[in-house]
Amino acid sequence: MAGADVRGGVPGDGRSTPPSAARASARPVDAGIRSALAPLAPDRSHAAPDWSEVVEHFREGLIVCDAEGVVRHLSPVAERLLPEVVVGAPLTAAGLDGLAPDSTTGDVTHHGRRLRVRRVALSAARCCWYVEDVTESVSRADALLAERARSAFLAVVGEKLGNPLHPDRAAAAVVRLAVPTLAEVAVLVLAPRSGRSRWWRASRVDDEAPAVDTGVLTVVDLPPAIAAGLAGTEPHSVDWLVEQAVEAGWLPGLSAAQTSARVVSLPGREAPAGVLLVARRASRWYDDADLELVRAFAARAGATLTTAVLYREQAEVADTLQASLVPVEPAETSGVQWGTAYRPAQAGLRIGGDFYGSHRLADGGSVFFLGDVSGKGVEAAVFTGQLRQCLQALHRVESQPARLLGLLNDALLETTQAHGQGRFATMILGVARPQRDGSLILTMAGGGHLPPLVLRNAGAVEVVKLSGMLIGVVPDPRLGEVTVRLAPGETCLLYSDGVTEARGGRRGDEQFGTDRLLNALLGCQRMPAPALAERLEQVTCDWLAQGDHDDIAVLALRAVGPTSRPARHLHAVPTAGPHPEARGR
Repeated sequence: MAGADVRGGVPGDGRSTPPSAARASARPVDAGIRSALAPLAPDRSHAAPDWSEVVEHFREGLIVCDAEGVVRHLSPVAERLLPEVVVGAPLTAAGLDGLAPDSTTGDVTHHGRRLRVRRVALSAARCCWYVEDVTESVSRADALLAERARSAFLAVVGEKLGNPLHPDRAAAAVVRLAVPTLAEVAVLVLAPRSGRSRWWRASRVDDEAPAVDTGVLTVVDLPPAIAAGLAGTEPHSVDWLVEQAVEAGWLPGLSAAQTSARVVSLPGREAPAGVLLVARRASRWYDDADLELVRAFAARAGATLTTAVLYREQAEVADTLQASLVPVEPAETSGVQWGTAYRPAQAGLRIGGDFYGSHRLADGGSVFFLGDVSGKGVEAAVFTGQLRQCLQALHRVESQPARLLGLLNDALLETTQAHGQGRFATMILGVARPQRDGSLILTMAGGGHLPPLVLRNAGAVEVVKLSGMLIGVVPDPRLGEVTVRLAPGETCLLYSDGVTEARGGRRGDEQFGTDRLLNALLGCQRMPAPALAERLEQVTCDWLAQGDHDDIAVLALRAVGPTSRPARHLHAVPTAGPHPEARGR
């Protein structure tokens, strides 16, 4: 190898000689032995090393071949990496594809090592092969790419699993995301409830999207590996694990001999939220890196499922409490037709601070009431619940309206003072007693509420003069009481201030008011009580035009005689969205 063959390189990179060597004279390589290259320029104090000594310390291995392809020089590094190459023998005799005469560069795997080779032409038709062991650098690069892929996958998992707040949808999302990155088949088994466990499975056929199905197993029918996982123990014997999954029918198209499977627990609050079974063909065995990825995925899935289950439990509690706070429809009473309408200020809650209801009396009469507590939303609804519970207990010991309202005032005053709530209520409480001629005698007591209205058969709308002080503010309040007779076909109407104080109109800030209310009731004397209550709720919402409003409650009592069939109540509590009559306005 002459100095002209390595001129202009960078020292120490294994690809060329230092620039000083380019100016040095060189001797041809002797056949069959390692010839000494031209000596370096001598320094002033030591003997100059020859070129063979320098080449032996290159990072890359060097193989120098003559024009006939016979190996003439083999550095120690090349000899260690390619023990098949022999000096004096043709390079092709080594049988290495990467060192073919027509090759220039490439990567080959040899004896478990990753080698990078490149061919450089020399003078006189000779060539030099540079061989570098890149196993470690390639492994580091592959590990970096794999870690980036895992991080990207977990980032997508975190994004996709951040939305479902229902356990069923969350479970389906978990198994769908696990395929095909983690498994060809993924099965999620949730922690049992009432002795039964639900499971979800996602499997992929060819390149199609994963198909998800679900089922239920009793606790005694769960495979032992799944039961162990639900107890917080990760099974380690994978042979019988696959057999159990196949026996359970969870691995369609896979046999126990062809499948690799693992089970990991999904962390929950106190116990595992579930168990994830991942399985794929044995050609892709689960190594330590794969298991770490599965566990990281399971941790995120467990957090999502725990949140979804907690949300479901809270929703169930909220629904139960909400149902107990929604106004109860009046009990059917002989000779009385009831009509109700209710629209809370916060429609999504379905509860508010207005309330109404009735209780039967032993003599055939009925206690009825409608009121409005201070505030809105959940706190007001809870206060109405307390008030209704007090009424349910007190009406059994007192049926005279004014005295019953006084007892209720004392009970609420004691409750509010004990809890420091400072809440109060307005209310009308009355007793309806059917008469033999089909009429109704209404005795009503008022506690600071809007006066009742009576629709007479002749079409007139009368305002009942009834006054009184707020309930739950002071002891022994002044409470008004009045008696009204309803002839058959006549109606008494109670309503909350959400009707009269509804703001709307052209400018959106004008109150509906009492005058508009009276005009809206003209000509409605023949309407059944449910239809009348519904109409009042409709005209109020039309006036609001989807604007904000206070709680709205309406209670109508119509004298219908003892032989009339009771009409069904019309519920005006919306399930979602604006009132049907108010849409599009």
